[in-house]
Amino acid sequence: MANLTRIPVGRIFSFWSRSFSSPIKNPFFSSTLSHVPSYKISTTAHYSSPPPSPPPPLSAAMNTQVFSSSSRWRPMCLYFTQGKCTQMDDPSHLEKFNHDCSRDLQVNGTDIEKKRSQNVDFLLVIDLEGKVEILEFPVLLIDAKSLSLVDFFHRVWHDTAQPFKEVMQQFEAWLSQHNLWEKERGGRLTRGAFVTCGNWDLKTKIPQQCEVSGIKLPPYFMEWINLKDVYLNFYGREARGMMSMMKQLEIPSLGCHHLGIDDSKNIARVLQRMLVDGALMQVTAKRNPVSQKVEFLFENRIQHPSRQRQ
Repeated sequence: MANLTRIPVGRIFSFWSRSFSSPIKNPFFSSTLSHVPSYKISTTAHYSSPPPSPPPPLSAAMNTQVFSSSSRWRPMCLYFTQGKCTQMDDPSHLEKFNHDCSRDLQVNGTDIEKKRSQNVDFLLVIDLEGKVEILEFPVLLIDAKSLSLVDFFHRVWHDTAQPFKEVMQQFEAWLSQHNLWEKERGGRLTRGAFVTCGNWDLKTKIPQQCEVSGIKLPPYFMEWINLKDVYLNFYGREARGMMSMMKQLEIPSLGCHHLGIDDSKNIARVLQRMLVDGALMQVTAKRNPVSQKVEFLFENRIQHPSRQRQ
């Protein structure tokens, strides 16, 4: 990707290709979490006893309140999320596209009071897109205490293509801006942890892309929280992906599946719900910086049949 000047993203961006937008400073995503029963079941790294019984499903009435939006859903302006929207004064553009990244990620204050304390201050939800090379790099920064969206980082290799090395430099500047990373202190995350839906993003794809781009794997990508494993250990039931977790929790999905920014928002909504229910977000995988071998810390794990996008 180092010599790339333009890469077509394909069908996942076809809906947006006619009228893109980009990020300025980020507003946030809102969805109102209604009152949800709290299930105080701690997540443990090793399960020696049978997993807890799953929580009862939400009632139909409650389901209509969960993540309700104050206005109709509109697709995100992807130029806006990259800081390159030039149509902020165009009423027709503003009518078509959403420029508020918080509107789908708002949480009811009453529910926040029931959650448990976390080991980190911030959770960074990441969901990459691209099979050969990374074509979309979205990260949502969630406050682990208030559960609100603090900020986001988003790059799309569409007509705004840029080398992956440059994206990493911009990402590190963004992390530094939020006091989450200092190169001088070893380059690992401070006060935060990445949250993924599976292990593929940080176990497989980021290392592959770094090798292709001729850069060293950054230390801040050495550990992460696989939400699927935490989900399995917390609720005691298996969900093999984002959509199955949302279905089980009766959270309606928003946006375009396999568009990274939308998938990241939906994963964040599952994360918010789990935190409200009392889940503890613990690191589930660590990479040895010398051997590069990944150690999985939970005994109960989701095993993907293909062992690719776990």
